[in-house]
Amino acid sequence: MKLFSTRQIAGIDRYTIENEPIRDVDLMERAAKQVSGWLSGRYSQEKEMIFFVGPGNNGGDALAVARQMADLRYSCQVYLCDFGKELQGSPAINLRRLKKQGKVKTELLKHPDDFPVASDSAIFIDGLFGSGLTRPLEGFPAEIVRKMNVCSNTIVSIDIPSGLMGEDNNGNIPENIIRADFTLTFQFPKISFLLSDNALYTGEWEVLPIGLHPGGLAQTFSDFFLVERQDVREMIPHRSRFAHKGTYGHALLIAGSYGKMGAAVLASKACLRAGAGLLTTHIPHLGFQVLQTAVPEAMASIDEHDSIFTGIPDLSPYTAIGSGPGIGMKCNTRKALNELIIRVKVPFILDADALNILSENKDWLKKLPENSILTPHPGEFRRLAGESSNSWEQLKKQQEMAREYRLIVVLKGAYTSVALPDGRLYFNSTGNPGMATAGSGDSLTGIILGLLAQGMLPEHAAIAGVFLHGLAGDLATKENSEYALIAGDITEFLGKAFLELK
Repeated sequence: MKLFSTRQIAGIDRYTIENEPIRDVDLMERAAKQVSGWLSGRYSQEKEMIFFVGPGNNGGDALAVARQMADLRYSCQVYLCDFGKELQGSPAINLRRLKKQGKVKTELLKHPDDFPVASDSAIFIDGLFGSGLTRPLEGFPAEIVRKMNVCSNTIVSIDIPSGLMGEDNNGNIPENIIRADFTLTFQFPKISFLLSDNALYTGEWEVLPIGLHPGGLAQTFSDFFLVERQDVREMIPHRSRFAHKGTYGHALLIAGSYGKMGAAVLASKACLRAGAGLLTTHIPHLGFQVLQTAVPEAMASIDEHDSIFTGIPDLSPYTAIGSGPGIGMKCNTRKALNELIIRVKVPFILDADALNILSENKDWLKKLPENSILTPHPGEFRRLAGESSNSWEQLKKQQEMAREYRLIVVLKGAYTSVALPDGRLYFNSTGNPGMATAGSGDSLTGIILGLLAQGMLPEHAAIAGVFLHGLAGDLATKENSEYALIAGDITEFLGKAFLELK
């Protein structure tokens, strides 16, 4: 799914109006029906609904929703906030329709002291400001937002929480942004919804389809995408009945050290579950029995050193190579990693300690083969790319790193983002908080390595690997809960994740 800036969304709205064709007020009515359907499906008619309405199209949406909910026999009250701008166009039409209906009391809110006293059970509907906002809220509008936020009432924002901007919120004023419990957005999420800084404002968000014109979507360029099931289904290669283990590649995983052999085990299991035909795991000597016992399907390449990675094996048999989980940062390990970077000629993924070594030797980034995959968590990314003042700036740094070094940078977290060398960025739509557990990243490294070994394009292996990793975590959570999830569960449910794609 393409994601668009708020300015682009406004253009797609105009395209829809001109080419469907449909009047602006009728498109607003269509959007309002989606919101009304969601509200009536969630709340009983005993719930009072209080609408806070601003002067723009977001206010017009709220007025239409209030009228529709009143027709469904909900008790609704509308507060028109006097921000010094009269309603015009479609919002004005919806106000006239509401008054003509005669079922909803409307009041003009001119001063913060006039803020309504409501029962705690009433639902606040936020229709103050939409996604066209370009500067932080101040003055009277900000005071209304702050009053709404201190109430214990559930807040449902239409399209976007008032005060939040659609992309960059650097310089915004946090206390002047609605803290919604639910956000009902139209057609696709705003990019800011996918950034960790803004979770406090959006609450649970849901995308409601409003039938924007497919031609407008197709002709509007975007570098941002949300990965969905169909996208990944098309990336996974078909398996031939006459295939054999050699058909699906031979992966080399360099992992583990004294006290960290679990990382090698987790990544190895995940690599094999992801479909690699053969796996050799290069480990220090002390890890031999651990690996052969825990992962009998993997072959072992034994390092000369007893407890750390110090030298690379012959690389010629391998179709993809991964390094990093649990290797540590000893001096000899650094030298071996540098040699590996220089010699590798096949698709390559680096994670964990390999990234920490890179962060202390940033000139090595230039040596990495094009389309190598880095999978940092936020702390590792900060060490690689420097501090960021907010999530948007971090996202831009991720894109810059991918472009500058011709790499694929996977920034792990909620809505894990995958930045490609050409500037495109893909947000993942699977996963849950239970996956914030030790070893989860090692499992992801193994999954991506397994996909690379089978010959998938590096960008597809990264995008699909992240999606499958999250989907397996979601399936495991349904059975084990977010609290009890461990990294090994992700691998155990990977087969079911593949079946879900079918």
